[in-house]
Amino acid sequence: MASPDTLRLVDPASRAFQSLLDKFAPADVTVLIAGETGTGKEVVARYLHQHSGRRHGPFLAVNCGALTENLAEAELFGHEKGAFTGATHAHPGWFEAAQGGTLLLDEIGELSLSLQVKLLRVLQEREVTRVGSRKAIKVDVRVIAATHVDLKQAIRLQRFREDLFYRLNVAVVNLPPLRQRREDIPLLAQHFLTVYARRLARPARRLSADALAALHHYSWPGNIRELENTLHNAVLLSREETLNAGHLRLADLHPAPLEEVSDTTLETFLHQQLMAQPQQIFDRVIRSLISSALMITDNNQTQAAALLGISRHTLRTQLAHSGAIKGRRKHEGARRGSRAALPQPERELRIGYQKFGNLGVLKARQTLEQSLTRHGVSVLWSEFPAGPQLLHALQHDEIDFGTTGEVPPIFTQASGNALTYIAWEPPAPASVGVVVRVDSGITTLRDLRGKRIAVNKGSNVHWLLLQLLEEAAIPADEVKIIYAPPKYPLTASDYLSVDAWMMWDPLLSAAENHPELRIVASGEGRVDNHQFYLARRDYIRQHSDILPLLAEQLQETGIFIDSHRRQAAQLLAQEMGIDPQAVLRALMRRSHQPRVMTIDIIRAQQAIADRFYALGILSRPVRIRDAVWQPADKAVLIPS
Repeated sequence: MASPDTLRLVDPASRAFQSLLDKFAPADVTVLIAGETGTGKEVVARYLHQHSGRRHGPFLAVNCGALTENLAEAELFGHEKGAFTGATHAHPGWFEAAQGGTLLLDEIGELSLSLQVKLLRVLQEREVTRVGSRKAIKVDVRVIAATHVDLKQAIRLQRFREDLFYRLNVAVVNLPPLRQRREDIPLLAQHFLTVYARRLARPARRLSADALAALHHYSWPGNIRELENTLHNAVLLSREETLNAGHLRLADLHPAPLEEVSDTTLETFLHQQLMAQPQQIFDRVIRSLISSALMITDNNQTQAAALLGISRHTLRTQLAHSGAIKGRRKHEGARRGSRAALPQPERELRIGYQKFGNLGVLKARQTLEQSLTRHGVSVLWSEFPAGPQLLHALQHDEIDFGTTGEVPPIFTQASGNALTYIAWEPPAPASVGVVVRVDSGITTLRDLRGKRIAVNKGSNVHWLLLQLLEEAAIPADEVKIIYAPPKYPLTASDYLSVDAWMMWDPLLSAAENHPELRIVASGEGRVDNHQFYLARRDYIRQHSDILPLLAEQLQETGIFIDSHRRQAAQLLAQEMGIDPQAVLRALMRRSHQPRVMTIDIIRAQQAIADRFYALGILSRPVRIRDAVWQPADKAVLIPS
């Protein structure tokens, strides 16, 4: 978000809180920042710090809503060695780490009542007591608190302590939502255009008159953060230097409050239309709603249905009724003379992808869309942070095709989902590993005993973790496994709550060059770390002709990556915000050319499934062979 230092905002509402900031900044008092999500509370807190006498000290921000209940006290106030299981050495907390500087307690309304009592004492006494110690440690920290909830209402509901509220309520900054400071929108929009054009190495962008009008009239429920994301997305996806309203893809899911609606209400309009043309209004309203939803979601039927609050089946029934798509067989011919009001491809392929790898490059190059459009197939992309989340979407009919590592499809198959293995990519054991802090006492695998290890459940690194523990002869119940989605870069809160992280490329490659991190062990000699391409079995039955076309594009993309790795790394680095050299290193660790499934690969996958079942992690055994695709022609894929 834009900083008050980099932009001189012009809206009267912004200038009002700007004057407050300039008064509060040098006063070294506790400040409470209140405002909706996305209004820039952390940016304001940084401004207060940078214009205070503590500007040369640290500025730290902790999200109170993200603190785990059992570790929150240790993270805020620190802990001594042996204070709890896994506390192998003493750790300072957030207050000690911010000594001489400023500590932002974001979303302070999320703290538990017991922790609120201890925080009140810290604010009053200016000292903390670490968990497992009786010795008080003096701290010199300016506290800034932020919240998006009404703390007075929370007090009435007995969710927030009144005495803590008055201790925090010394100086208050109320940040108005963006819809109440619309004169700032052009300045903020141009700022974000400049930032992301430079960051993505794109030519400078400018907004057309209709784009500025669209920005001005939009309600901005996500405030400045939504504006930033909107402009980031527009720069990323558009090729034109002048952006129009269509490039912005605004979807106002939060209409203005009823009291802000003009006198010509929807009810009045519908009443008038029913009186004038009673037998036409229903179809016109339905058709207009569907058309608008499809326009907002770029013809993504699943997203349009969600926008309208109906099922995709209901949406397709209405489209068939209007003649926009072919109806089911029993209705064919009923409306052959009907003119298609909403022309669009008859079929679609919904792909789930992670930004790294073959599908990430395939999406960036847009060659698949060019190939399938000729066959009347539209391609819809959905991004996922990791394999387990992607397979969850496949299991719930949200996507049709995707790629993951070895373990996620096993969990999905065990849950009864009818997925199909389409192809695999060669092993890349060096692409997974366990990461610790550079000053960690963990130097060998045996040192993992009793430690807190973060892993994404059901991921490839979950399998690696089991292998590492077995190699070190450590029973699984002698480590504290914390199931968490992948995250990088790590924050001070992560360092306090976890001792080791299971990572995979390209995050692992990025961590290799991080001065504060160290890799203890990789998957080399322990796991294969294959990559699999998977599809819903129902989709294959209904669209068997699409899979060979897709396989051909995957093959061509794999050849492109392996022969133009630097170019591929640049494409992915722009999307991921990761150093291109780290992405290049990750790409060089594996071949990206898919291959047909073979008996050896099936057996290797079966061995993993059997191990998870034997450990009781899977609820039932699975048979991998039952889920392997048997196409009539496998020529488009390289034989293994």
